[in-house]
Amino acid sequence: MTCEHLDAAGRPELPGDIKGCEDCLAEGRSDWVHLRECLTCHGIRCCDSSPRRHATAHFRTDGHPVIRSAQPGETWRWCYVDEASG
Repeated sequence: MTCEHLDAAGRPELPGDIKGCEDCLAEGRSDWVHLRECLTCHGIRCCDSSPRRHATAHFRTDGHPVIRSAQPGETWRWCYVDEASG
């Protein structure tokens, strides 16, 4: 199956200055587990294994469909709309 959202998102370089989950940091928290980058706005948010699950919350509020791992050495992407990886 081809996902148009994954195709449109491309594979830009990860930012070099990731400090942590933007939303957690704004809340004074640092208890995220892994980080994800939104490939629409390039915000960095925490994964669903983290207490606050900001990446998924961002999709639900803003509708940005594709995230990718912001973990060193990982290259996977995920489309929330089509529930597809690539």
